[in-house]
Amino acid sequence: MKRTLPILALTLAASPAFAHLPPGEYGSFLAGVTHPIFGLDHVLAMIAVGLWAAQIGGRAVWLVPTAFVLTMIAGFLLALTGLPLPFVEPAILASIVILGLVVALALRPDPRAAMALVGAFALFHGHAHGGELGGASALQFGAGFALATALLHAAGLGTAVAASRLLTTNAPALRLLGGLTSAAGLYIAFG
Repeated sequence: MKRTLPILALTLAASPAFAHLPPGEYGSFLAGVTHPIFGLDHVLAMIAVGLWAAQIGGRAVWLVPTAFVLTMIAGFLLALTGLPLPFVEPAILASIVILGLVVALALRPDPRAAMALVGAFALFHGHAHGGELGGASALQFGAGFALATALLHAAGLGTAVAASRLLTTNAPALRLLGGLTSAAGLYIAFG
């Protein structure tokens, strides 16, 4: 419970509006770290990736989050080169809903299929970060948001581990968290 409360507080304090700084304020490592942490859309999707990886288990625990971070960096680089990617914001919102659903349904595909799904969404998350960067320092900002993303994945994994230690079975708790994530995504999109 002690580990879950800070994650819950962070999630409740996050706001989509706070994740998007004015263009001139990007470029520092700290801006990169704080960007994903203070946007509810980012927090929900990243924690869902960690929860899902824990549900799948085995090598997926590290393969799925790693696939997300690496593909997110690729999307970031695409944006920096000026290559457009359509439907970035709708895809980010869809990632929250769909990743919440796969957790709620406790889907346990082959890790490669999970890596492909999270990677597809990560491309859009990374492109959004790169598209907002403008002329600021890409290396510092990119390192910061990649680290914050990995930490949010770890928070999802940690939540799943804490639930398994506190509860006889963590399956219902994780499924509930997945359903709440999906509902929050729908609220952000249409609320």
